Amino acid sequence: MAKRMTTERIVGIGAGAKELATEDMILNIGPQHPSTHGVLRLRLTLDGERITAAEPIIGYMHRGAEKLFEVRDFRQIIVLANRHDWLSAFANELGVVLAVERMLGMEAPPRAVWARTLLAELNRVLNHLMFLGSYPLEVGAMTPIFYAFREREQLQRVMEEVSGGRMHYMFNRVGGLKEELPAGWTARTRRAIADVRAGMSDIADLILDNEIFRARTRGVGVLTREQILQYGVSGPIARASGVDFDLRRDEPYLAYGDLDVRVVTRTEGDCLARFECLLDQVYASLDLADACLDRLAELPPGPINQRLPKVLKIPEGHTYAWTENPLGINGYYLVSRGEKTPWRLKLRSASYNNVQVLSELLPGNLVADMIAILGSMFFVVGDIDK
Repeated sequence: MAKRMTTERIVGIGAGAKELATEDMILNIGPQHPSTHGVLRLRLTLDGERITAAEPIIGYMHRGAEKLFEVRDFRQIIVLANRHDWLSAFANELGVVLAVERMLGMEAPPRAVWARTLLAELNRVLNHLMFLGSYPLEVGAMTPIFYAFREREQLQRVMEEVSGGRMHYMFNRVGGLKEELPAGWTARTRRAIADVRAGMSDIADLILDNEIFRARTRGVGVLTREQILQYGVSGPIARASGVDFDLRRDEPYLAYGDLDVRVVTRTEGDCLARFECLLDQVYASLDLADACLDRLAELPPGPINQRLPKVLKIPEGHTYAWTENPLGINGYYLVSRGEKTPWRLKLRSASYNNVQVLSELLPGNLVADMIAILGSMFFVVGDIDK
């Protein structure tokens, strides 16, 4: 009698199961995620809990600012240019007016130069305080953001007093500043700087000695110096990976050539190093602001802007101006055909390069570490999409 042949398939269930094949999962983070200072989407490919591929998808906030520049005169483009990084509005204005002044062969009066430098450093501190407060919040620490906003408000008061704006200052003009500094403003600013310097220890004590924060950030999201250079990453992120470069010291503009600019660096390149760079940079910027106030007190009375014609036309030609913005290097390529509007104004924003390196940084990390890494990259999404 012939024996019947059978095929048996054993299926393991539970801990004893051995998977013959795995299937990757696609996970979309955003575009409404609250932890990215704007509307960013990340398309992650996961193998279990580990990220195998990451694609930053941008464009959800695109406003076509570069095209709008072409139909605005050289005064009007300032109001558009200060909005792409809403935490660094004064610094954004600077790049535009510096490029236009270079094309005109114009120099701003000394009082304007020193006042611009002072306001740029105050704006830098405001930017950094926002990230110093919001980053711990993203990894579970709620208290620091209240201390950060307490210090921000002291500087916001003096910035609002001098310019009339809290976020979009519109205080720069081609040839200088909008108007003279208010009477007694420098004394109030000096007190605000001293108060912020004293209050920074509260933020540092809350975070840097917190073992949970250090566990979530030390050795996590390491960016190498080579990756920084390949992707054009700049600012505190680059300096946290050992890239010792700062335009304020290495290619000075405004009054930075007459100041002792301390460049803060680290070598670890992880989330903790980026946070520490940002924290130390606040102290360095407060020192620069004090030095600017000292210099302003020594300057004799004089104008704070240049008189300009009602219709401002720029000679035909092109120029490139770059500045050390709070988030990194901003570049402005201005092309003129001798008209009252730019033929082309190309903006190189720091956040664009800072976010594109995520495609190389995130793979290999756990999903649980993604927010810790994302928050430490210090970008504003409007600065990407512009």
